[in-house]
Amino acid sequence: MLQADHQTETVTNGQPLPAHIAIIMDGNGRWATARSLSRSEGHRAGAEAVRRVVTACRRLGVRHLTLYSFSKENWSRPKEEVSHLFGLLVDFLTKELPTLQENDISLHVFGDLDRLPLASRKALTYAMGKCRDNKGMCLNLALNYSGRDEILAACRKYMESGGKPEDLTSEIFSGQLYSAGQPDPDLVIRTSGEQRISNFLLFQSAYSEFYFTPTLWPDFGEAELNEALRSYAGRKRRFGGL
Repeated sequence: MLQADHQTETVTNGQPLPAHIAIIMDGNGRWATARSLSRSEGHRAGAEAVRRVVTACRRLGVRHLTLYSFSKENWSRPKEEVSHLFGLLVDFLTKELPTLQENDISLHVFGDLDRLPLASRKALTYAMGKCRDNKGMCLNLALNYSGRDEILAACRKYMESGGKPEDLTSEIFSGQLYSAGQPDPDLVIRTSGEQRISNFLLFQSAYSEFYFTPTLWPDFGEAELNEALRSYAGRKRRFGGL
């Protein structure tokens, strides 16, 4: 089982490559507005960016990629927009499942699936099952996700298992999270110029490096990813040490 520590980086072309990249995909609506398009068209363009980034990360050798796809707060958006987003998810899974299989990519969900539309739950369950044994890269979709709720759920899970407060460690607690068995993100990227983490991987990102870019998510591709990786490679990660 992978351990949630900082010793999982690999090196490519002489530069450290994050073992785990997490991305807050932001800016679909603004991208569409700037082009006098509907927000739905912005989300569709964002789905194309997902394809580009997953492909680039797999080619580079990134082992874990987590995409913040839909937060619990996003339910407050108009029903038509939410319906379109989950329709795009089903379309993405249907079209991309063969590619995930060919590229040895496993699929995981961080979040509470119970509230998702039935079609989305079925598509996710089917895709995760088909990709269960893939080892090349873990693709995590944060869906109906809340970092605070994840922490609360992990506490409940530990207590319900009969765990004692004095026995609880950071490592044991990590095993109760959606990301159990995966390393914490080395690099968290947020697009669109916003500089906040918006309730995303609150426990796991304690020692992550952050990269904020003004690029809107539909315009984010391999060139922008490489720029984020160059920034990451130039940093010295001390993890509280000297």
